[in-house]
Amino acid sequence: MTTPRTSLMQRHLVQRALLAAAVLAAVAACGSSTGTDEQEQRIRAERADRAAAEAAERKKRQRPEAQGLHGMPPVLDPKDVYAADRPGRLSPVVKDFPSRVYVPNSESDTVSVIDPKTYEIIETIPVGRQPQHVVPSWDLKTLWVNNNRGHTLTPIDPRTGKAGEPVEVHDPYNLYFTPNGKHAVVMASLDRELVFRDPHTMKRVRTEPVSCYGVNHADFSLDGRYFIVSCEFSGELLKVDTEKMKVVAQRKLPFEGAMPQDVKIAPDGKRFYIADMMADGMWVLDGDTFDEPKLLPTGKGAHGLYVGRDSREMYVSNRGEGTVSVFDFTRNELTKKWHLPEGGSPDMGGVSADGKVLWLSGRYDSEVYAIDTRTGKQLARIPVGSGPHGLAVYPQPGRYSLGHTGIFR
Repeated sequence: MTTPRTSLMQRHLVQRALLAAAVLAAVAACGSSTGTDEQEQRIRAERADRAAAEAAERKKRQRPEAQGLHGMPPVLDPKDVYAADRPGRLSPVVKDFPSRVYVPNSESDTVSVIDPKTYEIIETIPVGRQPQHVVPSWDLKTLWVNNNRGHTLTPIDPRTGKAGEPVEVHDPYNLYFTPNGKHAVVMASLDRELVFRDPHTMKRVRTEPVSCYGVNHADFSLDGRYFIVSCEFSGELLKVDTEKMKVVAQRKLPFEGAMPQDVKIAPDGKRFYIADMMADGMWVLDGDTFDEPKLLPTGKGAHGLYVGRDSREMYVSNRGEGTVSVFDFTRNELTKKWHLPEGGSPDMGGVSADGKVLWLSGRYDSEVYAIDTRTGKQLARIPVGSGPHGLAVYPQPGRYSLGHTGIFR
């Protein structure tokens, strides 16, 4: 029999049980919430760690590119590799040098020296057999004449115009300097070698044999860590690690009978341009990826590439048709074509210090052309020796020389 007292006790026990259940539920809920918060915090911490690691890796990969080749002068403007080449911006090293145009006559074994103000030859310098290019040294103090078949380099003092004692160097078809000035690089075309030498004594440091034929012209990446080389006679391109002094990639151009010539990098450093005298245009190459390049037609016998002083335009000498094409970097297209009034064979050369005149050798016509860069008008046509080739205008603006007929940074 249930009494009122028993009923009261039962209700009390039920209430206590319900309260205990509620407390346990609350504790469980609280514990669950705490576990969820801890788990979320752990996930967030892991994500942050991964993000930090990825950022550190990106920074590590970018650091060499930002710093450039060890010992290389800092890039003045990452968006314009030619920022130091503005009109009249002469280095203190060269500011007192007389302005001259040096023309190597490969079949006369001489260098014709032209006064650009009068358009007259003021001196003819005897040099070695088959001079191909006149090359400014990295420190801007010397001009080296590449006597290809004479197997010598003849130094010329640009302050006095006098030649010094030749230095023995085998097969010096062309000559470059690494951006840090540590090495000269001889393009030994017939030897099939890239020869790294001391930039002053020309003593051999390292020889890199190549499997292509006719190593010829080159230019360096914006950070100086690699350079692209054209192989004229086998229609190939090389990518060379500057510091390791080794070929790291090789590519055949996608054109039957290709003959790549001059090489120049775009102001922003994103592309290389390679003139091709058989493809009648220039190849556009991504140097970083070294993927297959695309051909941009310019004219018959495209040969030399020269960037204007404002970094906006590049002049392409079309040796096979006596013309010069003008390429606009910003518009990424050819905008003009200048015709030499009596034809000719415009080859190698350079731009005057003020940027107003483009000087080119007439390879097969024993002459030199002076062209107004604003109008394309021929200003002068000057008779020189036989087979004029790698003409150098000197001095030019820039802090240092990468070689050839004058690639300055």
